[in-house]
Amino acid sequence: MQQSYYRHKLKNLLVINKIVTIHYFESAKRFTTKGETHDFWELVYADKFSVACTAGDKQIILSEGEILFHKPNEYHALSTEIHHSPNVFVATFECRSEGMRFFENKRLKLDKSLLKFIYMLIEESRKTFDLPYSDPDLKKMPLRQRPTLGGQQLIKNLLEILLINIMRGETEKADKNETFLFKEEFEGRVAKRIIELLKENVHENLSIDELCAKLNYNKSYLFRQFKATTGRSIMTYYVNLKIEGAKKLLRESDMTVVQIANAYSFDSPNYFSKTFKKLTGHTPTNYRKIHKSKK
Repeated sequence: MQQSYYRHKLKNLLVINKIVTIHYFESAKRFTTKGETHDFWELVYADKFSVACTAGDKQIILSEGEILFHKPNEYHALSTEIHHSPNVFVATFECRSEGMRFFENKRLKLDKSLLKFIYMLIEESRKTFDLPYSDPDLKKMPLRQRPTLGGQQLIKNLLEILLINIMRGETEKADKNETFLFKEEFEGRVAKRIIELLKENVHENLSIDELCAKLNYNKSYLFRQFKATTGRSIMTYYVNLKIEGAKKLLRESDMTVVQIANAYSFDSPNYFSKTFKKLTGHTPTNYRKIHKSKK
C-alpha cells in the first residue's frame, strides 16, 4: 500500500541572488580606495589590524575581527591607518531578501567560530575565479579556465550560512537566549589558548609535543578541538601565522629573504620560499615587488 508523505516547502531566510566580487587583499601602509556607491550589498571584514571605513557621512575605524555592512547605494570607501598594513576581506553581492534589512548600519564583532566560513569563501573563490592578487578595486571576477566543481554554488551557500549565523548569534544575544553549552565554551577556550601559544612562539619552532606539555592535554584532543573551532589543523595555522608575519616584513622592511626565513625559524630559505609560494601563489621576491610598486 502506498504511503502518503507530507513534503515541506522549505523557507529561505536569505537568498544570495548574485555574487559581484569576493576578494582578500593585503594593503600597503598608506592606501585609500576611491569612494563609491552601488546598488548591491558590501561586507568588509578586518582580518589583520584595523582599517578606516567611510560609511555615508560616518568615519569608522573597523578593528581587527570586526565586520561592517554597507547597504545598497550607501557611499563608502576604505583607507589604511598610518602605522598598520591591514588584511581585509571584502564581499559584494546582490540579495533582495527582506531579512537583509537586519544588516543595515550594522558593525559587529565576528564570532571566531564563524571565521572559518570567511576562509572557506576565500579558498573557493580562488579555485573558481581567476582573481588578481590583492586588488581592492576589483570590479569583475572572470571564471577560471577549469573552475572547481560546484564552486559557485558553494560560494553562494557559504555566504548565506555566514549571514544567517551572524543573524542568529545577534538575535540570541538580544533575547538573552544563550544556546552555547559550557563544554563548547570550554573547548573554545582551549583553541584560543593554543592560538595564544602559537603567536607567542611564532619566531620559534614550537612542536606539537611541546604544545601538549604546556597545556597538559593529549594530541588527539588538541587536534580535534582546534579543528572544530578554527576549521584548520594546528600546524597549518602555525605556518600561516609565520607566513603572515613574513609578508608584513616583506612589505614594510628591507630585510632579505634569508633574514626573514631565519626570523621565523624556517629550516632553510629554500623551504621558506616554497612554503610562501604554496600559500600565496608568489615567491617572496615577487610578493615584495608587487607591494613596493604600489607605494
